[in-house]
Amino acid sequence: MIRVFIADDHEVVRQGMRHLFDTTSDIRVVGEAVDGRAALQAAENADFDVMVLDLSLPKVSGIEVLRRIHKDHPTLPVVVLSMYPEEAFAPRMLNEGAAAYISKERPLADVEAAIRRALIATPHAPRDTGEHARATATQPHEALSAREYQVFLLIVQGRSNVEIAAELDLVASTVSNHLAKVKHKLSARTVADIVAYALRLGLI
Repeated sequence: MIRVFIADDHEVVRQGMRHLFDTTSDIRVVGEAVDGRAALQAAENADFDVMVLDLSLPKVSGIEVLRRIHKDHPTLPVVVLSMYPEEAFAPRMLNEGAAAYISKERPLADVEAAIRRALIATPHAPRDTGEHARATATQPHEALSAREYQVFLLIVQGRSNVEIAAELDLVASTVSNHLAKVKHKLSARTVADIVAYALRLGLI
């Protein structure tokens, strides 16, 4: 039996996955979280086989949850299920430790397939990037460091520097430094410019 834990703040998504797995003979949802803090707490117990993780979680963002799980529980497979397009986000999330990246626009059956692949993948096996993902960096945001990328995502989600500092366990001045580097790499002068950049590329 494959035990799945779902971390997503949208009830309709969790309900859809529960319904999907109820029709299978060997996959069951054994736990759920509606925010990143609860997802991290669940990972400490790790009484499941794979986590399905949304990136846009309250309290602690999905990308930070992924980073911490990859660091503290590297053998726990995480399948990222996100509204963000695969071609823009999959390569980065796979580098951050995701076993697979699936867009919410794809059929739920693809999530099931990704879960099964994640459990049999070896450390040297190719990651599941999604059928449309590109592996090479072609846009300025793809040159951001891992931490800068986290700040970038949270900024375009409307989080303040103080909120980002609390979520990433950083001091506000460090967040400001990362934000300055994001602005420089994206040739942006203001936060509004960063949001406009994300909108232009379909990142939000």
